[in-house]
Amino acid sequence: MINQKLYEIGTEPSVIRALFAYGLEKAKEIGGENVYDYSLGNPSIPAPEKVNETIRCLTESVDSLSLHGYSMAAGFESVRKTVADILSRRFSFPIRGRDLFFTCGAAPALISVIKALAAEASSEIIAIAPYFSEYKYFVENNGAAFKVVPPDVEAFQVNYEALSAAIGEHTQAVIVNSPNNPSGVVYTEQTLRKIGAILKEKEEQYGHPVYIIADEPYRELVYGEVTVPFIPAIYENTVVCYSYSKSLSLPGERIGYVYIPQNCADSEVLMAAVSGAARIMGHVCPPSLFQRVVEECADEKPDLKAYEENRNLLYNSLTEMGYECAKPDGAFYLFVKAPNGDDRAFSEKAKLDYNLLVVPGAEFGCPGFLRLAYCVSNDMIRRSLPAFEKILKDYSEEG
Repeated sequence: MINQKLYEIGTEPSVIRALFAYGLEKAKEIGGENVYDYSLGNPSIPAPEKVNETIRCLTESVDSLSLHGYSMAAGFESVRKTVADILSRRFSFPIRGRDLFFTCGAAPALISVIKALAAEASSEIIAIAPYFSEYKYFVENNGAAFKVVPPDVEAFQVNYEALSAAIGEHTQAVIVNSPNNPSGVVYTEQTLRKIGAILKEKEEQYGHPVYIIADEPYRELVYGEVTVPFIPAIYENTVVCYSYSKSLSLPGERIGYVYIPQNCADSEVLMAAVSGAARIMGHVCPPSLFQRVVEECADEKPDLKAYEENRNLLYNSLTEMGYECAKPDGAFYLFVKAPNGDDRAFSEKAKLDYNLLVVPGAEFGCPGFLRLAYCVSNDMIRRSLPAFEKILKDYSEEG
């Protein structure tokens, strides 16, 4: 017998991946220059040169058995200490190496935490829309129920009343994703303090911790003078899930960590449960080579000039045409209001009529909007602008 639920998940690809695959096939037919693919959030800027230098140095000078052998389940002790020291200095917050558990990227980090917090069959994990579409699968297939807080579609901060109403006695955690995928919005310190106040009130009401799971793969990708607040300094029962995929442009290398602050409720028990979750899912000992790369490069920052130029070009061009969207302060996504309010119909028309690949907002719990990943070439954006203009004209003529 085959697990039917997993079969259904495995045979129903995400809309994002389906659009990406369509684009690859269409490019074979009409040429890649004629396909305008905004589907996949795949970093397009190169890794910092120090990353490449470190890889070369390690592979040329370190014994292969040492370089490619197993680490402890949570990662090399020296790597954990180095990263903890960097984070402590950066955020003026006491962080120890033992507070970090290295993982094969952000997804296993999130899944390990969710699984660790799914204490009983009635456990619930909440996401705030718009949210990364895989959260639903991470939660529902790891022992908890998935609940969604409706979006604030004006500023894309948080609908506080809806958040408060969603939290019940079985709520274990609220996932907070900032900078946000898909909106690109950064939650302000005021927003995060308000979330913390709501959760603290609910903790007192229900008599158990309600954690924030801070999903932060885009923490380093912010523009101008915008800063991303350090959530553990605002709300003590915060668990951070981080990835170097975006900050070091290493999405295919799968390296990240879980950080559980020492003042977080039941921190040692929770860390052991995260370790247990990683153990039963078989992703203990993250890639040794890239742990060593992180040890040398954890304080490297990405050169965001290309992303910022893309953001400004796309945002300014689309809003001048008449599209509506919140200007993103971080990540590399633009979340655009569908001109006719039907995101799926717009996405399909754009794909079939103009080879323009944009993701329906319904995938992120926010129908009526479209996600555009602008981690693409600046030239592609410029070539795609007539298609955006034509499809908007089509809707105006129909309307």
